[in-house]
Amino acid sequence: MLAGQGYVCDRALGTVVFLSLSLGRPLFLEGEAGVGKTEIAKALAAGLGRRLIRLQCYEGLDASSAVYEWNFPAQMVAIRTAEATGGAERGALQTELFSDEYLIERPLLQAMRPDENGAPVLLIDELDRTDEPFEAFLLEALSDFQVTIPELGTINAPEPPIVIVTSNRTREVHDALKRRCLYHWVDYPGFDREMEILTARAPAAAATLSREVVAFVQRLRTEDLFKKPGVAETIDWAKCLLALDVITLSPEVIADTLGAILKYQDDIQKLHGSEAKRILDEAKASLEPA
Repeated sequence: MLAGQGYVCDRALGTVVFLSLSLGRPLFLEGEAGVGKTEIAKALAAGLGRRLIRLQCYEGLDASSAVYEWNFPAQMVAIRTAEATGGAERGALQTELFSDEYLIERPLLQAMRPDENGAPVLLIDELDRTDEPFEAFLLEALSDFQVTIPELGTINAPEPPIVIVTSNRTREVHDALKRRCLYHWVDYPGFDREMEILTARAPAAAATLSREVVAFVQRLRTEDLFKKPGVAETIDWAKCLLALDVITLSPEVIADTLGAILKYQDDIQKLHGSEAKRILDEAKASLEPA
C-alpha cells in the first residue's frame, strides 16, 4: 500500500506500520529531519482513503490551541445584535454563544469527530518542539481518545483515529508517552533503497545521474556537518539538476546547487574548493564495478 503511494520503506518499518493499524496503537517515529517520517502519514491517508489531520507542534503549543477555540468576533457580533434588538434572554444567549456554531475545531478535536470514510489519520508532527505540560495533556488524550470542552462537556471519538507521532529528537520525549505507542527509529536509507525512493519520486532523472546523486549524498552524510541532508534533500537536488538539464555531476554543478542539499552556510563553506571534488571522486569510485 505504501509503495502504491510512492513511499518506499524497509521491512521493519512496513511491519511496525502494519502492527499499528492492526492493533489500533499510535505509532511513534523518531529520526533525523528529512528521512520520511511525515510522509508516512501522508502515504497512509492516501492509501486508506482517509482524511489527514496534521497538528504541527511548536514551542508554547497548549491544549486549547490543539483542541479548540471560540470564535470571539462572531460571539461579539451576536451579543451586539441581541442587545440592539432586545433579543434572547441572558441564559439562552449564553447557551447559544457556546454552541457548535461558534466553535472553531483544532486538529485534536477534528480527529475525534466521526467521518464517513473512516477514522482519520492524525499526524502529530515534531512533538519534541513542545514542552512537558503539553506532553502530559497529549498522554491523556491518546489514552482515552477523548477531549473535554468545559462549556460543552467531554467528546469521545466513536472510532479512534490512526495516530502518527513524529520527533526529530531535539529533546527526549517522556517515556510515559512512548509506552502508549509502537516505536520505530527511521534511519537514513542505504544506497539501494534511496535509489528506489529517488526513482519513485523523480522518475524523469536518468539512472546514471540518479546513481551519482545518491552516491554523493550518501558520502556527504559521512562528513562532519551541522545538518546532514535527508532523503527530502536528495529528491529536491535531483529535481533541481533536472531543471538545469544536468547529465552528470561535476564540481561546478555541485557548487551552483549546494543550497538544495545543505541549509547552513557553515556546511556549504566546508564544501568549497577541492572538498566537493574529493567527495564527488569518492562517490563515483564507489559506483565503479569492483
